[in-house]
Amino acid sequence: MTTLLTHTYWMTNRRLKVLIKQPAFVVIMLVQPAIWLFLFGNLFRRVVELPGFGGGDYLDYIVPGVVAMTAVSSSMWSGMGVLEEIERGTMNRLLTTPVARGAIMNALVMEQVLSLTVQVAAVILLGLAAGASYPGGVAGLLVLLIAALLLGTVFSALSNTVGMLARQRETIIGINTMLLLPLTFLSSAFMASSLMPSWMRTIADWNPVNWALDAARTAMSASPDWGVVLSRGAWLLGLAVVMLVLSTRTFRAYQKSV
Repeated sequence: MTTLLTHTYWMTNRRLKVLIKQPAFVVIMLVQPAIWLFLFGNLFRRVVELPGFGGGDYLDYIVPGVVAMTAVSSSMWSGMGVLEEIERGTMNRLLTTPVARGAIMNALVMEQVLSLTVQVAAVILLGLAAGASYPGGVAGLLVLLIAALLLGTVFSALSNTVGMLARQRETIIGINTMLLLPLTFLSSAFMASSLMPSWMRTIADWNPVNWALDAARTAMSASPDWGVVLSRGAWLLGLAVVMLVLSTRTFRAYQKSV
């Protein structure tokens, strides 16, 4: 375990050095959530006046929605990193070294976790600067971050699995395009569940994006129901573990094929 953690640290450090050498990508990574917060915050700000929405400030409502959308959209590109490693031959060279095999995949997920943490912090600060309030305080914001990281882990592991199986950029792009908006709008990211058609509410109940939103919004409220927070968090954690196991098994299958 110590060896795995040590190797994961150095492999993650390697991935972060590659990321930092792409300043344009880092800027886009930080600017994109701000654009979503501005666009959706202004486009839908009057929906709080609809009967059944519950009132309040729409900015307070949308911050967790933008965080969840950012977690999904950023993490679903993780498979591109796997594909680049395979195409450049880097992956095969790594397999000839003593590095722990699990550390290779862990580093890809950790890269997404760390970059997503920065993005979530940026959204929270931007929301605060724009006038959003967080009644749940530090505990609520911490739950928001953890829920986003678990959600990001789910889709990062899924993307890595697709990257190793398909080995085509078009497949990763197609899946990202197909899943991002449906998963976002079939959740309470931008619209209260009470105003959705019944069939959409049914789908939302099984949508991991909605699990993250339920946990985050409940924890960020003035009177959190920690039972809801723990149950939704447990569902997310369970799904994240399943996806990580699937990603690891796929990597082992790739390893045997080379």
